[in-house]
Amino acid sequence: MLFSELGLSAELLRAIDQQGYQEATPIQQQAIPLILEGHDLLAGAQTGTGKTAGFTLPLLQRLQNTAPQGNKCVRALILVPTRELAAQVAESVENYGRYLPFTSTVIFGGVSINPQITKLRRGVDIVIATPGRLLDHMQRGTIRLGGVETLVLDEADRMLDMGFIRDIRKVLQAIPANRQNLLFSATFSKEIKQLAGELLNAPMEIQVARQNTTVEQISQVVHPVDRSRKRELLSHMIGLGNWQQVLVFTRTKHLANRLSQQLEQDGISSAAIHGNKSQGARTRALADFKRGGVRVLVATDIAARGLDIEQLPHVVNFELPNVAEDYVHRIGRTGRAGLDGEAISLVCVDEKKLLADIEKLQRCNIEKVIIPGYEPDESIRAEPIKNGGNNNSGRNSRPNNRGRNNSSQGRNGRGRNASAQAPRGRGQGQRSRRAA
Repeated sequence: MLFSELGLSAELLRAIDQQGYQEATPIQQQAIPLILEGHDLLAGAQTGTGKTAGFTLPLLQRLQNTAPQGNKCVRALILVPTRELAAQVAESVENYGRYLPFTSTVIFGGVSINPQITKLRRGVDIVIATPGRLLDHMQRGTIRLGGVETLVLDEADRMLDMGFIRDIRKVLQAIPANRQNLLFSATFSKEIKQLAGELLNAPMEIQVARQNTTVEQISQVVHPVDRSRKRELLSHMIGLGNWQQVLVFTRTKHLANRLSQQLEQDGISSAAIHGNKSQGARTRALADFKRGGVRVLVATDIAARGLDIEQLPHVVNFELPNVAEDYVHRIGRTGRAGLDGEAISLVCVDEKKLLADIEKLQRCNIEKVIIPGYEPDESIRAEPIKNGGNNNSGRNSRPNNRGRNNSSQGRNGRGRNASAQAPRGRGQGQRSRRAA
C-alpha cells in the first residue's frame, strides 16, 4: 500500500516523498488509519519495520487538524528509553514535519540541561524525552504538560526492563486524562499488557508478527567454538569474508573494550560503544561506523534496541545474551527495511543453555556449523556465566534499585546505558523504499 492511500495530508506526503519513500510497511498500513481516527493503540512489531513513522506521521496530522489548548504548551509527548533513540525519533519528527508549522525538541540526560530549558521556555509543540530527564524538568517547573493531547510510549518493553515504570506513572499523573495514548512495543509481555490496561482506553491492538520472532530476511547460524578461540575465529571470518561492516555484541563493557582493542591488534579497525562511554564518544563511534571509518562496532546490549544502520549486513553474537528476548533485538539490527541480513553466534560450551532458551523462544532450531580448524575441544567443561554489574541485558539481571545503575538516562547528567540510534536503513532501488 502506498502512503498516498492512507489519508495523509499533502504536506506530509511531500515530506515522505522527499525522504524517498513510497510504500508503507505493514505496521504503518495498520497503525496510521487507526491513529488518525483517534483510537488508543497497542502496537507490536519486529524491530526495523517502521514503527517510528507509524506513529509520527498520524501524530503530526492530528496536530494539523486541531487547535492548541494554550500558548507554549506541549501538545504531544513521546517517551523513549534511551537518548540515542530519542535523537532518532526527533530526527523523524523534523523530517516528516518540515512543511508543517510545529516546533519540537528532544530532552535527555548525559548533557547539560540548560539548553533544553531555553528551548522549552520558548514553547514547543512536540517533546521527545527519556523519563529521567523529563522528571528533572517537571521538578524544576521548566516544562508544561497540561496541554498534552497525545502520549506515545515507544519501545515500552525496554522502558519496563530498565525500571522506568514509576517514572512513567509520575508522568501520567501530570498530563490530562483526556488524551490519545499510543503504546508501541517489540514484544507483548505480561508486564506490557498490564501497563496497557492502566494506560489505554478501549485500545485497538495490532501486531504484525508473532511475538519474539525474527524477520524472515535474517539468516541465522551458530558456530560452536571454544571460549578461548572466539576472538581468533571472529578475526578469521571478518578477513576471509572481507566484511566491511560488522556489529558485534558482548555481554559486558569490559569485554567490549578488550575485544575492540584485540581486533585493532589484528589489523581490523574497531570501536566500542557502551554505557561507560560519554555521549560524545558514543556518537563519534557510531558515526565512524556508519561512514565506514571502522569495520567493526563492538556493543553491549545498550545498543540492541537502538542501533539503526543503513544496510547493515552482519551481526555477530560474540557472547549470547543472558535473556533470550535480547537475542531477537540484537539480530534485529540487520535485515531491516526488507533487506537481507546475517546473524552469526559464536557459542562455547558455557552457553548451551542460553542457546537452548533462544531456540525455545523462537520455536526453531538454529543451524550449527563448525568452522574447519576451530573445532571445539570436547574435553573442556562448561563454566558458570557471570552476569556481572556490566550486564544490563534485561529483567533477569536487573538489580534491586530499579535498574538505574545501568539504565540509559541519568538524572543531572549521570549516564545510563543507551541504545545508539541512527536513521533507518533504506533499499538500493531493488525494492520500494520504506519509511522508518
